[in-house]
Amino acid sequence: QVQLVESGGGLVQPGGSLRLSCAASGFTLDGYTIGWFRQAPGKGREGVSCINSRGDSTYNTDSVKGRFTISRDNAKNLVYLQMNSLKPEDTAVYYCAAFFPTVRGPVRCLTQEYDNWGQGTQVTVSS
Repeated sequence: QVQLVESGGGLVQPGGSLRLSCAASGFTLDGYTIGWFRQAPGKGREGVSCINSRGDSTYNTDSVKGRFTISRDNAKNLVYLQMNSLKPEDTAVYYCAAFFPTVRGPVRCLTQEYDNWGQGTQVTVSS
């Protein structure tokens, strides 16, 4: 059974940090493009950070540039999202997602491309 499981969410004060992890089971992440997405209450799901299979190309949405870093360890079948300088507007459910690209090109964070999704982990930034 193909499964993605997120962990590492929680409550943090503004300016704090969290590291999210995404673990894959039932398949190897090697070859897959991986993305972190988030959905805040009353809003649509947005792409936050995405990384290609080799880990040498990333995409970060403008609101997290300089604060969030996506990385992957294919040997451990894990993907991470390091989140620093967190703001209240970062509060959302964060999802890990994966898809196997059939064409090469710059990595993107388009929700419709991803066909394997985790259940999400809540991140709340509040004082």
